[in-house]
Amino acid sequence: MGWARIQLLAFVLAFCGVSGVLVATVLPNWKVTVDTGSNIITSIVQLQGLWMDCTCYSTGMFSCTLKYSILSLPTHVQAARAAMVLACVLSALGICTATVGMQCTRLGGDRVTKSHACFAGGVCLMSAGISGLIPTVWYTKEIITTFLDLTVPESNKHEPGGAVYIGFISAMLLLTAGALFCTSCAKREADAWLSPPKQQHTPATKPEGDSAYNLKDYV
Repeated sequence: MGWARIQLLAFVLAFCGVSGVLVATVLPNWKVTVDTGSNIITSIVQLQGLWMDCTCYSTGMFSCTLKYSILSLPTHVQAARAAMVLACVLSALGICTATVGMQCTRLGGDRVTKSHACFAGGVCLMSAGISGLIPTVWYTKEIITTFLDLTVPESNKHEPGGAVYIGFISAMLLLTAGALFCTSCAKREADAWLSPPKQQHTPATKPEGDSAYNLKDYV
């Protein structure tokens, strides 16, 4: 029953991680630039994401521009796109597979099949966590390097946005959930191997022919 609760906790963490990765992928605030000007029409907040760039004006207007050209994007943005999409796919596949292998569900067939499904789901979730962790760390490194570079103008310097933090936290949640699923399945397999089911011994009965033969000897 204890491992079932751990699997339920892992499912909650995985669900939060999947939701966070999806949100971080589509949010436009991976980079944030705040520009306060004296003119009322001066843009005060500039947001840059993986798929679009948005600008928020002091008048309350909000405009976004999609990034159609892939080849014109920097290398870390292209890598972040691919890694985050892969993280979304792996996390969705992992949580569906792990659900089949959970003890509290009636899916997946026998105990061995459910254990294998749970372990496979945990591996997918851990892979999704790694895939989501790499672009957030790389993106943050590029932002900090540019910010500390004295040759870069102040107008071209940015700060990490909320999407980077959401992606990082979601990746850690996926890693934790995947590790819990894999640990629970491995522990169940070890317990089943160390304590095999007891075999019932039936007393051996002598065939009727032998008893008849023994009675004949006394006649």
